[in-house]
Amino acid sequence: MKDREIIHTDNAPQAIGTYSQAVKHRGTVFLSGQIPLIPETMELVTGGIEEQIRQVFDNLSAVCAEAGGSLADISKLTVYLTSMDDFPHVNTIMGQYFSTPYPARAAVGVAALPKGADVEMDAILTL
Repeated sequence: MKDREIIHTDNAPQAIGTYSQAVKHRGTVFLSGQIPLIPETMELVTGGIEEQIRQVFDNLSAVCAEAGGSLADISKLTVYLTSMDDFPHVNTIMGQYFSTPYPARAAVGVAALPKGADVEMDAILTL
């Protein structure tokens, strides 16, 4: 694909499969799903769902920064949760990382996520 740039940073977890952390194409950045892995250890963050959500936002933020943007540039965010009971925590913590205008968002309940994570998020960033 012409004009495609692969985004990679050591400040976010390395890909654990056949994908890139993000791909930039003509000012739009497609961020792969991030789970709550600590970049330095590639282990899940300890604690509960709130710590997991924060780690995911931190990971997404690192990839956004490497692409030349920030969380504020996210146009679309998709949240995957193994328990929709955790959705209120997403709203609360998201309010600590984002301000208005908020990105478009979807929340999807899933049976399982990689490495036993309880939350995963992917995003589309518009630069």
